[in-house]
This record gives sequence, C-alpha cells and structure tokens, in this order.
Amino acid sequence: MIATGDMLPEATLIQMGADGPEDVRILDRTKDRKVVIFAVPGAFTGTCTTAHVPSFMRTKDQFDAKGVDEIICISVNDPFVMNAWGESTGATEAGLTMLADAASEFTKAIGMDFDAPPVGLLARSKRYAMLVEDGKVVALNLEVSPGACEISAGEGLLDVI
Repeated sequence: MIATGDMLPEATLIQMGADGPEDVRILDRTKDRKVVIFAVPGAFTGTCTTAHVPSFMRTKDQFDAKGVDEIICISVNDPFVMNAWGESTGATEAGLTMLADAASEFTKAIGMDFDAPPVGLLARSKRYAMLVEDGKVVALNLEVSPGACEISAGEGLLDVI
C-alpha cells in the first residue's frame, strides 16, 4: 500500500472534456505541482455525497491559501458518472476535478482497492485523502472504515499539512 514518502505510480485516469472522455496521466497532472487527491468508494453513495465531497468544497479556499494547485476526487466509476456527480453535488462548479478510475488501475496500483459484495461494491477504492507534491505523497490520511469520513475529510487533511 502506498505510504507517505512514496512516489505515485504511473496510471491513466479519465476526465470528461468538452468533446467527451479524455485521458489524464496522474504523473503529468502532479508534476511540479501541489495536488490534493481524495478517493471515495462510489459516486452518488451516501457518505461520499453527503460528507466527503462537501468537505473539500468547504475547505477549497483554505487549500488554495496553502498553495494547492488542484483538488482531485477519484472514484472507480466511469467518466460519465463522475461528470454527472460533479455537476449534481456542485463539486465541479466549486473547482474540484472529478476523475474516473474506470478500470481501478490507479486504485489497485496504490493498494487501496477493496470489495464489498453485499452492497454491490467490487474493485472499489478505500476512502482516503493525500497531499502530493511533484508526484510524491507528503501526507496520507486513510479511513479505517469506508463508511467513515473524518481524517480523510478536507478538514482532516488540512490538520496535517
């Protein structure tokens, strides 16, 4: 599992662009930049929609003041779902970037994948938030339970950076 001090692995995520889905190479997106990445088990799910995304919308100005260039939300969903979720929550309008890890490539590469068949979640991401500087993880807050959103919330990450 990825840890503080590790470099992010090479992985391609997907973002909705003006002309449809576009590839986003995570190492290109974080090169020479300070980026917050937070991940959720699923778009349109309870805690993810009511707590996790809103926490980063609330704290975006505080991250901006700390020199964060971008706040990225990642979920193992398709880019169409992530786009719709970003619009419905107001996250896109608030300036958060919604990226799809459709094949769970990034999530598996950093060891954050899990399965919860009873609730229909397969190959999903654990809930976490990290600060990445030039591709290196400088802070990582991982929730013990996917239903909890405390240390991985915007406020929780601000507390450690």
